[in-house]
Amino acid sequence: MNNTVEKDKVVSLDYTLKLDDGRVIDSSEGKEPLQYLHGHGTLIPGLEKELTGMEVGQEKSVVVSPADGYGEIVDADDIVLSVNDFPPDLTPIAGMGVYLESPTGQVKPFFITKVEGDRVYMNENHPLAGQTLHFDVQVVGVRDATPEEIAHGHTH
Repeated sequence: MNNTVEKDKVVSLDYTLKLDDGRVIDSSEGKEPLQYLHGHGTLIPGLEKELTGMEVGQEKSVVVSPADGYGEIVDADDIVLSVNDFPPDLTPIAGMGVYLESPTGQVKPFFITKVEGDRVYMNENHPLAGQTLHFDVQVVGVRDATPEEIAHGHTH
């Protein structure tokens, strides 16, 4: 069995994500490892590229530039909606991603930047846009993906 991270492999990964200031913003510590289908765009491009070729048990520190992460910050005005524009079972909070349909029918992701009273402010910038990302990763498992996983583009 091939234990190397490559396209069409399901990879289990322990990780810690930090920003330039050293602040930890996400980690698998105390949780199940992150599991993803390699080579299908599930991870940000800069991280996926650096994981390619690693083997089970290997550890690595990876620095991902904004261009290879969540992108540079797009200068655009916030869209403002009312809290009442959201489904009743959804409470908008800063950082949350939502999909909005334009008048032309195009669906695009937007991220909530703040909520003030009944007004919800959002724009196209992911909360980590413009940030250099620092990952400490360890590959803890690699297996062949099933034909169904490959067809669907994600793990089952």
